Amino acid sequence: MYPLDTYFNSVLLLKGLLRQFLQHMQINVARWGTAAQSTLFYDWYTQNALDGLSSTCSHTTTQTDPVTITNRPECCESRINGAEIRVGNVSSDVFSNPVCAVVSTIPAGATYSYSCRGMQGRYAIVNIPGTSKILTLCEVGVYVIFPGNLATGRTITQSSTIGTWLAQQAIDFNPDFIQPSSSCSSTTAQTNPWWRVDLRYIYRVSRVVITNRLDCCPEQIDGAEIRIGNSLENNGNNNPICAVISTIPAGVSSTYTCNNMEGRYVSLFIPGDSRMLTLCEVEVYGEGGIKQADFVFWETINSFIF
Repeated sequence: MYPLDTYFNSVLLLKGLLRQFLQHMQINVARWGTAAQSTLFYDWYTQNALDGLSSTCSHTTTQTDPVTITNRPECCESRINGAEIRVGNVSSDVFSNPVCAVVSTIPAGATYSYSCRGMQGRYAIVNIPGTSKILTLCEVGVYVIFPGNLATGRTITQSSTIGTWLAQQAIDFNPDFIQPSSSCSSTTAQTNPWWRVDLRYIYRVSRVVITNRLDCCPEQIDGAEIRIGNSLENNGNNNPICAVISTIPAGVSSTYTCNNMEGRYVSLFIPGDSRMLTLCEVEVYGEGGIKQADFVFWETINSFIF
């Protein structure tokens, strides 16, 4: 039987390690995106480079300056030599985007990583400059760090669920605009629909980020209230309001400043009849973890599998 102080020290250590893990979680966002390449060689489709399988690859025809990093294993590993990785926001002239790195060589079947040192951009491009070049990619990953999203791994609930649009899908780091039913949450059409995350601790919330659906119906989010507090009265929807969402364009992530409001519960709530609440991603940022006993965290640790 461990002494009580040893138990709490162990819990606090695990708490600190878990927070570091969550705050530096790397997510491959390339698999969320839409892939394109300059040409197509037979059925070596562009999206094969994002499917998580190194056995399926993308492939261009022989050409000049192909566009679009596990290398192919069976032959021709030198084809990737000299490829440029570019990151930026320009889609009309992808070669004008800044260079992150130049690939010198990748052995057959190997996966090499390239640091882009915090470069920002909507598009990640791999191109090989020159004539009579072929670009073959068996897997491409683009990893970013999501710092301190307090909603990660927390308990989620919503007032109702339509089909497979589960509440938890609003915090899965995957807005997946292609198949939103597998990655967004949604209630049925009802009176006063709501969605809520239990942060397990009282935090000072600085901002909440909401990503709207892309496929249709972006106006469904109009009028949604972001509420933060410690009460579950009326399912948490009587807590103070951080912001009221006027509108969010389809597929856009909007940030709402909450000025360090304190609360354990963050709710999205739409007042009115025959309303439907759909969320493709919810992120909560802040600091603290205050006014709660540390030993409560033990249950949270048990909910994660490493």
